[in-house]
Amino acid sequence: MSFSIAELFSQHFENKFDLHEQHLNNQMVRVLRTIGYDKNYKKALGQYLYDEENNEYLDCLSGFGVFAVGRNHPAIISALQETLTLELPNLVQMDVSLLSGLLAEKILATTPDKTKKMFFSNSGTEAVEAAIKFARYTTKREQIVHCEHSFHGLTLGALSLNGEEIFKQGFGPLLPNCNAIPFNNLEALEKSLSNKDVAAFIVEPIQGKGVNVPDDNYLPEVERLCKKYGTLFVADEIQTGLGRTGKFWAIDHWNVNPDMILMAKALSGGFIPVGAVAMTQKIMDTVFNRMDRAVVHGSTFSKNNMAMAAGLATLQVIEDEKLVENCAKIGEDITSSINAKSSQYEFLKEARGRGLMIAVEFQSPKSLSLKAAWAMLEAANKGLFCQMVTIPLFKEHRVLTQVAGHGMNVVKLLPPLNLTQKDRDWIVNSFDKAIADTHQIPGSIWDLGKNLASHAIKNKNK
Repeated sequence: MSFSIAELFSQHFENKFDLHEQHLNNQMVRVLRTIGYDKNYKKALGQYLYDEENNEYLDCLSGFGVFAVGRNHPAIISALQETLTLELPNLVQMDVSLLSGLLAEKILATTPDKTKKMFFSNSGTEAVEAAIKFARYTTKREQIVHCEHSFHGLTLGALSLNGEEIFKQGFGPLLPNCNAIPFNNLEALEKSLSNKDVAAFIVEPIQGKGVNVPDDNYLPEVERLCKKYGTLFVADEIQTGLGRTGKFWAIDHWNVNPDMILMAKALSGGFIPVGAVAMTQKIMDTVFNRMDRAVVHGSTFSKNNMAMAAGLATLQVIEDEKLVENCAKIGEDITSSINAKSSQYEFLKEARGRGLMIAVEFQSPKSLSLKAAWAMLEAANKGLFCQMVTIPLFKEHRVLTQVAGHGMNVVKLLPPLNLTQKDRDWIVNSFDKAIADTHQIPGSIWDLGKNLASHAIKNKNK
């Protein structure tokens, strides 16, 4: 009897939500059904998803940034198919792999000169775990400093650096000696480093939760202060890297040179999970300083041929299709076009970001009727207004977005980097119509708002 994924997919296509309710996280199914995101997608190409009726959706999440080159890119599929048929030695362990050497060389050609060495992992959170260990061993210090509202992953060490309490509740005790300071606050940073006991300051160049962009002098001063106090400067580019912000690395906007750069997500091409740490020669030579220490940190599946092939093909696609340049142009156009509407809509505060890492933030209006409606939603659950934007964006305009974080009135866009002018118009026009509808009281959108508020209040009372 032959085994067929296509046959399994066809036979069980209608059962995916039932299977998840029975065997996986049923709360996620409840969330999707509550907000109307429970679609059965049958196909995905580039920046588009297609449901069983062949309706086309514009994916502005890209798997939380994984599909930077789009879904099911033919060049990456071809590279993976070729890798599978070559019968290459893989994960020999008592050996070194050619493809990982080639991928390391190609990545390091894009990073600042200070970073000379690579370490590969299976994911972004593993890259963070490696950075914590490498920083502590290199500096012989224990303290790790991160920022409020940061997100660095959900394994125990990375979770200890998470700036959102909801992710940490009930999972303690977490890693000791991990301290949070406000983002974009140099005074707080210098105070935290001044005792010269901090191993590393780990920071997202642009924060993912809320898409918070720092002042122009922030990261250059971070670099200076870390050097002054002997702290390693670690840039978490897991979401911002590989072109996402309109530069290959977000740090390139400020011309800074971290001691470590963390990456993952887009490097996978959307197929085989891969993470990595680019670091200075000193860090590598300190951690792996003797032959008997050659295996003090690693991972069984890191550097596997499929992951390395996916990374190599992804970098080639980004280069060949000029996706970084396209991202900068289209992203700036989307942001400025939405901002042009701010005088027209009281709820709209601003659009911000870099490249195709975009936040659309909403605010309390001045008109009495709108202000009362806003207050009703905020009282039920802070940030609920954004669901009144994301739900119609999806259900009526077929644009998939998300709220940028817990308790935030911010909608986040993280689409593939290959958006076209048609996609740009689709996004801008959809936001225009969805935001316009929120200003109509009474209206069907506020019926949705009342239902959302009712659900939120019931959940609070449980």
